[in-house]
Amino acid sequence: MAETQRRPVPRNDGGELDTAMAFLSFARECVMKKTDGLTEEQLRRVLVESGTTLLGLVHHLTLAERLWFGYHVAGRESEDPGDVGMDVPAGRTSEQVLADYRTAIAAGDVAIRSVGDLGEPVAIAVEGTFHSVRWVVAHMTSETVRHAGHADILREQIDGTTGR
Repeated sequence: MAETQRRPVPRNDGGELDTAMAFLSFARECVMKKTDGLTEEQLRRVLVESGTTLLGLVHHLTLAERLWFGYHVAGRESEDPGDVGMDVPAGRTSEQVLADYRTAIAAGDVAIRSVGDLGEPVAIAVEGTFHSVRWVVAHMTSETVRHAGHADILREQIDGTTGR
């Protein structure tokens, strides 16, 4: 079994924002790496009972980035995607879905860095609570890491590639 995608975890420890962003970025990169070199069919292949696919995971994380960083942190009401499911809309190619994720990541980074202090409250409350941006970053990091693990398993089932 090839471990072609293995990389060391970040060693950033230059402050709260630096460390938090390094681990969030690492998790995002791990998800994207799982899609490298796969065909449209492989990215959409259903291998588990739940119907989860690699492309569906990326789509879901794109919507989550927009919801948490665009809507809650930046306060852009237009960024509330409503349903953050894993069903890729009909007609969306894998290239489009992957590009959407890259765009959402870039926008999320801008939203986080524009706040500066992770202790600041979000712009739009989460179920009535104005959590800190720190909480949102921690939540999205854990969500992304969780789905990176799912992506690891799906990728291994597709072609035997392992690693983080």
